[in-house]
Amino acid sequence: MVFIAENGALITGDAILLLAAEHLLEKARLSQATVVTTVMANMGLEKSLRERGVSMVRTPVGDKYVLEEMQRLGAVLGGEQTGHIIFADAATTGDGLLTACRILEIMSASEKPLSQLASQLTVFPQTLRNVRVREKPDLQEIPAIAGAITDVEQQLGDCGRVLVRYSGTEPLVRVMVEAEDPDDVERHASVLVESLQEHLGV
Repeated sequence: MVFIAENGALITGDAILLLAAEHLLEKARLSQATVVTTVMANMGLEKSLRERGVSMVRTPVGDKYVLEEMQRLGAVLGGEQTGHIIFADAATTGDGLLTACRILEIMSASEKPLSQLASQLTVFPQTLRNVRVREKPDLQEIPAIAGAITDVEQQLGDCGRVLVRYSGTEPLVRVMVEAEDPDDVERHASVLVESLQEHLGV
């Protein structure tokens, strides 16, 4: 699901979640002051929500996991970076038409164009890399790989994050690195990819 602003900018699910959360918060309709999203959500969203006093809860990738956590917490807003947004007061799944209507409602109430609303989100640089693998053993059981992941996490600290996970449908391990400094992103991603290729690559 893709939304494009009037200036041609691509609007991500993270940006939609932020502007929707802010709108609901202003109207005292953001239940639990919480937004549910997945492990793929950008750290920029988490930082922006935190600055507004809103908690962000991460789930595994998939609408069903987002919805399950929303129902468990009593949250009314959740979704994925891909743009599948769930407004629990009206639906139990991501609905493009509903999301478009809610965006128009927010634009009308704020009297601002979508590009300006979406610009409130400062996105952390991020890279996604895929490594083809022979098999899918527990990554924590391979000391060299587990050590490389831990080293990167420690170096990034609170200024970035790492997500290394297997694809559920392909013989791939997916590497995501996020950080405030784009040079750190590429450097750390390369270290992880090299370790994975050495120990699991085809």
